[in-house]
Amino acid sequence: MRFRPCIDIHNGKVKQIVGGSLQDENDRAVTNFSSEQDASFYAKLYQKDGLKGGHVILLNGKGSDYYEATRAQAILALRAYPGGLQIGGGITAENAAEYLEAGASHVIVTSYVFQDGIFHQDNLNRLLAAVGKEHVVLDVSCRRRDGAYYIVTDRWQKFTEVRLTEKVLDGLSRQCDEFLVHGVDVEGKSSGVEEELVKMLGAWDGVPVTYAGGIGSLEELAHFREISDGKLDFTIGSALDLFGGTIPYRNLLNFHSVSAKMVKGL
Repeated sequence: MRFRPCIDIHNGKVKQIVGGSLQDENDRAVTNFSSEQDASFYAKLYQKDGLKGGHVILLNGKGSDYYEATRAQAILALRAYPGGLQIGGGITAENAAEYLEAGASHVIVTSYVFQDGIFHQDNLNRLLAAVGKEHVVLDVSCRRRDGAYYIVTDRWQKFTEVRLTEKVLDGLSRQCDEFLVHGVDVEGKSSGVEEELVKMLGAWDGVPVTYAGGIGSLEELAHFREISDGKLDFTIGSALDLFGGTIPYRNLLNFHSVSAKMVKGL
């Protein structure tokens, strides 16, 4: 169980937003925090503190007037910390290698694979051919509908037909190196995790999984560790003091250091 830091970029700035509020129309989102620092500042901080596997996420679509500014910030972060960060947002087989060359360790993909609400194996095959399974993270972030969790795409705005289950994780895990899962309905709200989702992910035995969404305090982090059986990595954004929240970043560094030593001892 490791802390995976994040750098979310929206409208050309490092931000923390309420996940379910993101809209392509007029590039709108409910913003919890907007930083005066650029993305490379956070990348260098994570590098200095030995945090690997963090996520750089582009929150503007390619049709946005802000897309190039957001992408430029993402490239700044990757170049500041070569091999230390993963990147997601608009990844395709055509541009994935470019991000790896800029310094990303992995590319994170959702919409390209779950296009128009349907899983497209041919697109995943093209991505794997372009960069290799060892560089692919599948983002299976989800929202609850009719009592179940369904994978969502297009910056979490569209439901797919794919229900997230252990069977689905089994099948997809043969074609990626890791999973990233946001509990979108609680993302950015610091209101508690999606408990059923966390329990399901913690019970599953496969490739590494990073969970994000709703961890708003150190007490909630302890609860998350308990219900996930300590098997999931985690991301904290809005609740972190780096982004205007109350959880001390330094406390998470200590937590991460202890967890890393435990992993090495196994």
